Amino acid sequence: MIPVELTKIIIDEKRQDQIIVLKEKKGVRQFPIVIGILEASSIKMKVSGIEPPRPLTHDLLISVIKGLEANMQGLIIDKMINNTFYAKLQIKTKEGEEKFIDCRPSDGVALAVRAKIPIFVAEEVFNKAAIFKNN
Repeated sequence: MIPVELTKIIIDEKRQDQIIVLKEKKGVRQFPIVIGILEASSIKMKVSGIEPPRPLTHDLLISVIKGLEANMQGLIIDKMINNTFYAKLQIKTKEGEEKFIDCRPSDGVALAVRAKIPIFVAEEVFNKAAIFKNN
């Protein structure tokens, strides 16, 4: 698994689909993921330091996980099938058991930026989706 970071959030309010870009931490490969406007706005709010007066859906899910005395360990983007990305949220229960919960990458990234958990991408996904960029 390759550690990545969120490097761009591209929001075009005239379109329904938005884009986030993930880049490997120790390399030049990166790739875009098309996401919905609601998820993009949720990610952008947190990255920008905007705190809503009431919990949004992603904030609620983090509260539920903490309320169950579990901890989010990471987000793993592990597959790309027919140009659709698949991800799993890695959670450790209070008993120490690891669970992998299927999620959309957009929701996973929204949770990852809130909980400050690492994001990992499978090499297979990079091989299919990567764009090379020299910085």
